[in-house]
Amino acid sequence: MSKKGRSAELGNTATRSLWAVWWWMQPLLASSAVSYGRGWLHPFSTVTQRTAGEDCNPEDPPDELGPSLAERALKLKAVKLEKEVQGFTVRYQRAVTDGENVRRRTQRCVEDAKIVGIQCFCKDLVEVADILEKTTECISEETEPGDRKLTLEKIFRGLSFLETKLKSLFAKHGLEKLTPVGDKYDPHEHELICHVPAGVGVQPGTVASVRQDGYKLHGRAIRLAQVELVVGSHRRL
Repeated sequence: MSKKGRSAELGNTATRSLWAVWWWMQPLLASSAVSYGRGWLHPFSTVTQRTAGEDCNPEDPPDELGPSLAERALKLKAVKLEKEVQGFTVRYQRAVTDGENVRRRTQRCVEDAKIVGIQCFCKDLVEVADILEKTTECISEETEPGDRKLTLEKIFRGLSFLETKLKSLFAKHGLEKLTPVGDKYDPHEHELICHVPAGVGVQPGTVASVRQDGYKLHGRAIRLAQVELVVGSHRRL
């Protein structure tokens, strides 16, 4: 065989070998392309660009600015809360001061009212003292025996006028005398001293007599009347 025939035969053999290798590698290349396509993407493919575009929004701030913005927001909130606390503290101090001023004014008004009340009573009581003083002036050692009757009459008139003045003074200031003879026994107004037997027509449980008068001021007992109480049989405490 000539050299040209041998060369042609070797070329055909190489061509057939390459074609066989390509045919055998075709399934492997297809499977590799599928697996690579699932996991890897070309850096310049449209899929990669679209995914990167969805993850990164141009309006979002960079990652390194996040902590500084959060810290700034917390500082602003802390300053706002501190101002609110200062405002509440000032309001509380003002409220305490106003309450203390109201308490002092109220106490001063109560004291003034007490003084005014006692002033009115003392003003009326001075007149009673004047009557009593003039009555005592009627009694003196220089009085002659024949003038004793006249002196006693003056004393009587002075004492009578004094009693009338005292009753008027008591009524003016709401002071009422308790004379509970014949009334039902009331422990809020009467102080029981002893029991006495019931007489004819006298109901048990009523006041038989008064040993010491009681007094009420504007309907409230300021001194209980000492009384003797009627019972069915005589018994002393």
